[in-house]
Amino acid sequence: MAVVEGAWHRSIEIGRRALGLDVPPADHTIAVLHTVEADAPGLDSRETAQFKRIRLLGATGSVLMAISALGVAAQPVLQNPVSGVRVIGVFARWQTSSLALCMIGTVFVVMAWLLLGRFAVGGFGGSPVHRLSRSQLDRTLLLWIIPLSVAPPLFSNDVYSYLAQGEIAARGLDPYAVGPATGLGLHNVLTYNVPNIWRDTPAPYGPLFVWMGRGIAHVTGDNIIVGVWAHRLLALAGVALIVWALPRLSRRCGVAPVSALWLGAANPLVLFHLVGGVHNDALMLGLMLAGVEFCLRALATDHAPGLGGFDQRGWLLLTFGTVVITLSSAVKITSIIALGFVGMALARRWGRGWRPLLAAAAVLGAITLVTTLFVSYTSGLGFGWTHTLNAASTVRSWMSLPTAIGIITGFGGVLLGLGDHTTALLSITRPIAGVVAALITVRMLIATWTGRLQPVGAMGVSLAAIVLLFPVVQPWYLLWAIVPLAAWATTPAFRVPAVAFSAVVSVMLMPRGADFGVFQIIEAAVAVVIVALGFIAVTRNLLPWRNRTGVSAPSQPGPAYGVSS
Repeated sequence: MAVVEGAWHRSIEIGRRALGLDVPPADHTIAVLHTVEADAPGLDSRETAQFKRIRLLGATGSVLMAISALGVAAQPVLQNPVSGVRVIGVFARWQTSSLALCMIGTVFVVMAWLLLGRFAVGGFGGSPVHRLSRSQLDRTLLLWIIPLSVAPPLFSNDVYSYLAQGEIAARGLDPYAVGPATGLGLHNVLTYNVPNIWRDTPAPYGPLFVWMGRGIAHVTGDNIIVGVWAHRLLALAGVALIVWALPRLSRRCGVAPVSALWLGAANPLVLFHLVGGVHNDALMLGLMLAGVEFCLRALATDHAPGLGGFDQRGWLLLTFGTVVITLSSAVKITSIIALGFVGMALARRWGRGWRPLLAAAAVLGAITLVTTLFVSYTSGLGFGWTHTLNAASTVRSWMSLPTAIGIITGFGGVLLGLGDHTTALLSITRPIAGVVAALITVRMLIATWTGRLQPVGAMGVSLAAIVLLFPVVQPWYLLWAIVPLAAWATTPAFRVPAVAFSAVVSVMLMPRGADFGVFQIIEAAVAVVIVALGFIAVTRNLLPWRNRTGVSAPSQPGPAYGVSS
């Protein structure tokens, strides 16, 4: 009996430690990703001259991408405005040259971003002695975004699915029950532009986004160009919200706003896929971060004698922030996780024990439920979206850890003569990965509840686990984790892999995802290598390719950014 009781107690102890309930702060390994950054003065004259050249390099690359997009981007099959035009149409005829031009522009933007990092976060393991100002970074980001915002869609055809799904809803059909082929017909101008793999797939997005798409369809009809522009405005609005929220969240975490913006907003993945690719992840991320900022602003207010320790302003901020986060989940459901971390921070403010936790869950849950019901019923779309959330899992993504393990293991079985059991293996690896991601998320929630981790950091770590262990991972999904973590994680253990992944993935994808011959890609890649190496050789003394004294240093004393919540 004593043996059984001892085993029971040990299992409870192991379980509590696994969940993070009994882990001392010093042993919480995730916390090592965060340090409070020191303030730094502005750039000196030499660095300012280098900064202007870097800004020009990135703008040149962005313009090259926009020009080459006239020939190699994901342009519409029908209603292509440059098709047959004498001068502009030449880019479509010179496919290899246009591809090389786009890849050169991509590499230029990535190089400019990496060089700009010298003046934002410093070199490897160091902090900048002089840091560029917020206005300098804002103007640079705007300069790099403008050419991509007027170019045809790049790196993805998803925007054409958005247009088709919006038109289906505008016709009074259920976009969560029928795909473009069934709802619009195979010969519809909008269906022609949807990739074949998605023509029979219902909309996997939340009711708010499809509602917006229906409004766009009512305005633009079957005009593809105007429809793409309308959806790009939504994406730009999402990027604007990211730029607004990131500096405010970073200040709460003691991180320099410029550092957070450089990694989270000026990231090439944001420029290429959220702006150039017109993905609705921009709107989801922008609303989620803005909502978290409003909620944390409410939690940072002084305790008041009113209900729950909030005055009227505090309740208004908390309610509004919760509504905004819920709206972000009505674009893509993934962002609903942010409410869990806001709820844990709210429970911690209200006191220890289960009662504050249940009260926080009830308050936020009620606001979320009312908001979701309002959007679902007011839009007339109902709750069909809850049945199509897993629509993209049919794709086998090499960036997904469980999918990659299943595919590699299945291929190994083929080589050994055991047969192709990839599908069976995926049915095992994907659920296991889902359980692991859930356990990591629960541990991060508890870490927020006990005060060991800040809500922004814990949320970012959970999203990183979800992204890496998700059945399908697209390049822009990495931003789900990188953008919030940019406001909290500062050590090289996070920044170096995040920068490396962002840079490598940004230069790997083709301008429209596929449809290029192997020899075209090889010839374009050779041209890119020659141009890039030649450019580095010519500018070796004009740009900060090497870590020079006065650009960054491992330890520079200075006042730290304050942590407000």
